[in-house]
Amino acid sequence: MQLFYHSEINEDTIEFAFNKEESRHITKVLRKQSGDLFHITDGKGWLYTVEVMHPDPRHCVAQVTDRSKQAKRPYSLHMAVAPTKMNERFEWFLEKATEIGVDTITPLVCDHSERKVIKKERYEKILQTALKQSLNCYLPKLNDLTTFNDFISENRDGDLFIAHCETNQKNHIKQHLTRNGKTTILIGPEGDFSVKEIKMALENNYIPVNLGASRLRTETAAIVACHAVAFINE
Repeated sequence: MQLFYHSEINEDTIEFAFNKEESRHITKVLRKQSGDLFHITDGKGWLYTVEVMHPDPRHCVAQVTDRSKQAKRPYSLHMAVAPTKMNERFEWFLEKATEIGVDTITPLVCDHSERKVIKKERYEKILQTALKQSLNCYLPKLNDLTTFNDFISENRDGDLFIAHCETNQKNHIKQHLTRNGKTTILIGPEGDFSVKEIKMALENNYIPVNLGASRLRTETAAIVACHAVAFINE
């Protein structure tokens, strides 16, 4: 199945025109002709079947022929992760987390963060590409870059976890996860969370966890955490 993403399509859409870049891809790369079918999602759970009406490489027009709502996962996952110094590593996390399953991503600025600026528009495009690749119809919500203090001070329900490298007694995250639940997981920067940040998290009901015996890079730890949640809900 060839899946496209567009935020402007909705349940009332009958006919739809693509921008120049997508029109060229549809007509020149995929070689779609009048009458050919493919799919679009709005990232909110809807899957639309569309038929090519005018295969113009500059202004391709398609008509919606069918629509259906994809079932949402029975669990929700919010990953709050400090962007890595090497930007491509964080982008890799965004891509893989979208493929595995995540609902919300918040980039964090922590005491030990080396990256304190992000390109949100670029990150959004990576999420959209991963959405299409994985044939999923729910686009993760990407929040603005947020300081650890601001994030931790917000009231949150569900299971709250912080994965840090301090030698305190911690159980593996899989021992705490519950099926079909609401989960928030904090993953720190390359220099880990500061002692002050860990203390703040514990005071706000976050449970300290480990992700295995190995010391993991930030982006690897975040993916391991995503997979643990997905696996427990299989």
